[in-house]
Amino acid sequence: MNPSSPGSVRDRYERHCAEVVHQTGLLRRHLSGADPASPVPSCPGWDLGRLLRHLGATHRWAGTVVRTRATRPVPDTEVDHPPERPGEGAAELGAWLAEGAERLAGALRTAGPDAPMWTAGPGGTSGFWARRMAYETVVHRADAALTVGAEFTVGAEVALDALDEWMEFGVLPEAVDPGSGKPGLRAPGRVLRFHATDAPAHTPGEWLIDLTGAAATWRRTARPAGAGADAVASARGPLADLLLFVYRRPVPAGRVEVTGDAPLLDRWRRRAGFWLEAD
Repeated sequence: MNPSSPGSVRDRYERHCAEVVHQTGLLRRHLSGADPASPVPSCPGWDLGRLLRHLGATHRWAGTVVRTRATRPVPDTEVDHPPERPGEGAAELGAWLAEGAERLAGALRTAGPDAPMWTAGPGGTSGFWARRMAYETVVHRADAALTVGAEFTVGAEVALDALDEWMEFGVLPEAVDPGSGKPGLRAPGRVLRFHATDAPAHTPGEWLIDLTGAAATWRRTARPAGAGADAVASARGPLADLLLFVYRRPVPAGRVEVTGDAPLLDRWRRRAGFWLEAD
């Protein structure tokens, strides 16, 4: 598939819109009998109720950006937040969450993939928000699964594109050259490698982050024999676990193997999420 062709752009956009709703539905499966006060291991200081309120408010916030074709960030005061009700269960919050996901998907579908608007990263169109909200929902579904002790799984196509998106964030100038007295990440010989051990056949499953040049770059490629020897740090594991790893979520012991300069890899992971620190 040629992602630059109009048909494929629209198809990808529709898949992202559908994933917002689908992933929200999968998350709700974890809520039956769950206690909203349960701590979220992957988000220190949060409980399950706060996680659900955060994601639901984020869906509604992004939906407002899309519906209004906002040219700047939308203030939180313009977003519908649910009143906190004593004794409210996770299932009730889940219904509110699902409503917001449907509204967001509807706003995105009405806008189409190319509507110009403010975005929190490169792109400047509604296509950014469809993709971003799809994977925001995936990762917070993982948070919910961790909270209730359920296994987190994700389809290969979804994980591959979510990892692609994160690699794009990880080479932005704000990530690799943060300023404010913080050391940059670019230096000669600095190549990071991420390898998916379960990528589908004939699907490239290796990501290379090149921090050696005047501007950081990334690419996904098939792994030839002997590849990775020039990487100063590498991480390899199944797609779902790699996704959790780059988002700095807990990964089951032994599922992701890290070799080389682990502190550099950790710095890159933190910098790649520079604009999502609240998540």
